[in-house]
Amino acid sequence: MEFLNRIELRGFVGNVRKQKTSDRWMVNFSLATNYSLINADSCAIVETTWHNVVAWSSDTCPELGQIEKGSAVYVEGRLRTQRYTDAHGINRLAFDIVASTVRIV
Repeated sequence: MEFLNRIELRGFVGNVRKQKTSDRWMVNFSLATNYSLINADSCAIVETTWHNVVAWSSDTCPELGQIEKGSAVYVEGRLRTQRYTDAHGINRLAFDIVASTVRIV
């Protein structure tokens, strides 16, 4: 059996944090995606979902240095979950997108 963990997103960048380690960039950014639907009362509703994206500079992510707040981007990668305990001792679960491809649209 082949396992699959793949996600594709296209949306707008929110906060951006860039960090250079030796010769590579690591960029963390939030990405907003919208989903439009019509509810039972025939009213249009837009649901916005925020995603946390982690990307490392590579041949498939050459434009990382140009990403800034408001940029429209396409992201392809995998979903990663992390369990942690917060400062109040509560167990939490975080979801990140580990990008393999990032392109400015």
